[in-house]
Amino acid sequence: MLRFMFVGDSMTIGSAGEHTWRLRMWRHLRATGTDCAVVGPRTALYGGGHDYAEPDFPQHHLAGWGEGWQHMAPVIADAVTTARADVLLVSLGLIDLGFYTNAEQTAENMRRFVTAARAANPAVRIALLPVIPNVRADTDAPFAAQVAHFNTLLAKAVADLSEPRSPLLLASVPESYDIRHDTYDGTHPNASGEHKLASAFADALHQAWGIGGPYDMCVTPATD
Repeated sequence: MLRFMFVGDSMTIGSAGEHTWRLRMWRHLRATGTDCAVVGPRTALYGGGHDYAEPDFPQHHLAGWGEGWQHMAPVIADAVTTARADVLLVSLGLIDLGFYTNAEQTAENMRRFVTAARAANPAVRIALLPVIPNVRADTDAPFAAQVAHFNTLLAKAVADLSEPRSPLLLASVPESYDIRHDTYDGTHPNASGEHKLASAFADALHQAWGIGGPYDMCVTPATD
């Protein structure tokens, strides 16, 4: 059994009334017959509560509203150890670049995160998503440049740090992802955006590691 842990910021934890891409990914793993568990030290949506679409959803994660690489790097080792995580699905970076660190500093915190995760589990696998399209990058040219620079540094770090025992994998945001149609505020994913983020991880895991299968939007309706 593979033990998956979702790691992220507000787009991963979600808030009351949201399904989150975590739920979409879990449904995908179940639909493809993947023997897995969802683990992590936290369970609640932002603001408290557990208002998910179905009561059987395993709600564990390591995500937080307003948290980024600099917040997760110091806590990932304990989380991996306690949860006995095998695979980390990570979507971070927007918060860092928006409020805390520049591209180089953010990339260094990403490397600290990987080192700490491997200290807890030398065979951990980590799939990472670049910073996704967002309204600030659409309207703030210097910020957009930092996002692009970080995504380049992230790709380089994945190539530099990946090793056979503990591989790293860079997922790709679907080309169809559009902040006008796939978010409810220019940043946070709506139902269709949640599906597309889940599909980014699902397709990467299937193609690179043979986990699961191609993502099927029909597993759950895009509007639920």
